[in-house]
Amino acid sequence: MGAAPVPIHQKTTVGFTPTTDRRQAVLLGTELRGLARMSEALDASLVILLANEFFAFASDIVTAHNGDAITTQHEMLLSAFTRGNAIQSSQQAVCAAQQVQAEFPKLAEKWRKSYGLRSAVAQGLHLGEAVIGIAGPRGMERRVAFGDSVSLAQAMVNRARAGEFVMSEAVMGALSVENLDLDAEPLPQLELPRRTPIRIYGVLVTGRLDFT
Repeated sequence: MGAAPVPIHQKTTVGFTPTTDRRQAVLLGTELRGLARMSEALDASLVILLANEFFAFASDIVTAHNGDAITTQHEMLLSAFTRGNAIQSSQQAVCAAQQVQAEFPKLAEKWRKSYGLRSAVAQGLHLGEAVIGIAGPRGMERRVAFGDSVSLAQAMVNRARAGEFVMSEAVMGALSVENLDLDAEPLPQLELPRRTPIRIYGVLVTGRLDFT
């Protein structure tokens, strides 16, 4: 299952050099839900303002946990955690996801009161190899991420409901749980075409409401 390249809105990212690189990474997809549904009813400039506020919110948290915001695709920010071994990178990524999960409701409530927008975040994590580099039409090159691991991270995002994050077995198996306060539970296996079902785990919320 291949992954199409996804472009970032800036050519350089703190922690990366503009060279092609294949590396083991914990990939974290952080997706805003609710804005696309309301985008036709909101002023175009407000849609972009809210999208930028969300990407800044999520990327700041990623950076604080030693991750790098790699690219955006529609309403999703794709980040990579590579500064350390699998255990360290997995813990950093999960801590970032936990902070997003804990803090986004404040931003969502502000948007609800100000604009009548109901929103939430869904997240997915996968550990695997990814090719990270610069690509795009001549003169419009941007940072991109390739690899089956990118597709699997996106599949984890798609599996998560609003307010939740879902991890593959690769991430869960790499975690040092004694150093991490994580209330994750097994979910039904993720079934994708032409591959063995994948065991997944979710950090869930009660009273969740999906916007897709």
